[in-house]
Amino acid sequence: MKLLILLVVVLGLVAAVQLSKVYQLSISLRGKREEDISEADNRLNGGLFLAFMVAFYVSFVVLLVKYGSYGTPPASEHGVAVDRLMDFNMAIIFVVFFIVNTLLFWFSAKYYYRADRKARFFAHDNKLELVWTVIPSVVLAVIIAYGLRTWNQMTGPAADDALRVELYSKQFDWTARYAGNDGEFGLANYNLITPLNALGIVTEDGIESALEEIEGKIIKVENEIAYEKGHLLAEREALMAQLDEGHGHHGHADHAEHSDEDHGHADHEDHGHADADHAGGELKAVIESRIHKIEGMLESDQLTILTDAAYEAKEDKLYRLQRHRQRIQEIREFNFEGEMSAWEVGMDDQIVKGEFHLPVGREVEFVFRSRDVIHSAYMPQFRAQMNTVPGVPTRFKMTPTITTDSMRTVLEDPDFDYVLLCNKVCGASHFNMQMKLVIDTKEEFEAWLSEQDEFLVKDGVEEPESEQATNTDESTNVTASL
Repeated sequence: MKLLILLVVVLGLVAAVQLSKVYQLSISLRGKREEDISEADNRLNGGLFLAFMVAFYVSFVVLLVKYGSYGTPPASEHGVAVDRLMDFNMAIIFVVFFIVNTLLFWFSAKYYYRADRKARFFAHDNKLELVWTVIPSVVLAVIIAYGLRTWNQMTGPAADDALRVELYSKQFDWTARYAGNDGEFGLANYNLITPLNALGIVTEDGIESALEEIEGKIIKVENEIAYEKGHLLAEREALMAQLDEGHGHHGHADHAEHSDEDHGHADHEDHGHADADHAGGELKAVIESRIHKIEGMLESDQLTILTDAAYEAKEDKLYRLQRHRQRIQEIREFNFEGEMSAWEVGMDDQIVKGEFHLPVGREVEFVFRSRDVIHSAYMPQFRAQMNTVPGVPTRFKMTPTITTDSMRTVLEDPDFDYVLLCNKVCGASHFNMQMKLVIDTKEEFEAWLSEQDEFLVKDGVEEPESEQATNTDESTNVTASL
């Protein structure tokens, strides 16, 4: 059926084109110019403009009624305010839309070309310019004020008893962090980020783990530099030349010794030459030992060959790793004003991936962070969206009002799920950057949260294997500045 309708439409368009060509041909055969249009034709075109306007408005209203909903009803308190703001803006847009288009079509129909009618031109009209300047300005001011009020309601300070959740974006997934039983997020520092501590949470074990990892990287780069063939050969050549120079100086010293004996200074100079010979012997032994070690390294299967540029890059990498190690050591030595609890606060933090839960009817404050590029946290059913910016915390608050089960009932869709999306094109797998969100009752949420693993318990249990996300909250600046 659809194919038949499409075929009829295509054939109709072809027929209309052919009729247009026939009409143009008949005009040329009658000797009539194309620009010579009768008043009757102009009147007909004016009427067609009005008919098109009516059809245009009817189709617009039909499509608006059928497809103009926002999808699901708002599932948060501020979502209702956001929908009202959207409705207000759309109302203004519709009014302007209908006024402008009505005037456009009406003027085209009313003032069609007639030979006895002359156009009137206005070089300047103060009243007209005042109207089209003041009215849009007032309307825009109202829109901005209303929007700013709604925005401030979303981003203003949260209640003291609000649930605080940190969400971290990374190509291409999300990670949620809860504060644990103590209600406090642990301090974090990017220098402590490891595969087992991707948050960089500041704990004694976390510091030792980061130091162990960085030491391994330093040793690896040092070995890559140490076994570089070109520099090893150059070092051996320089050391061998130094040995040869040392033998030459020794011969000169012997000659001086004999000369001094002839002048009666033998006892004094013999002692000095004995010390020099001893020092020279130690230096010679060191040089020969280094040459022997280099020759052993040259015979090793670990040998690498680097260009000068690659060698410099390795040295630069080694320097940066050493600076990283120094910063970690400074964190360990930091005094936290004697509050040792600062090392323990993060131990009971709960790191969640795959899906996260929120309680219905309780205010939630989100803190968003990005671990790499800019993303955008988008929860469409809650009418909530906020950019996640590298190095800059962003936040908003909301109060969920409909549980997941209730929304499934409302939509008559047993498979419905709330979802956290990325609303910025952040890379090749942007489309797959999603995280399931479940809205529970208070009791269900508490039960779920109690089942989540703690980041690092005080008994010394190892950290969970699940990947965690970075945190750079303002509370971490004390260590991040080290």
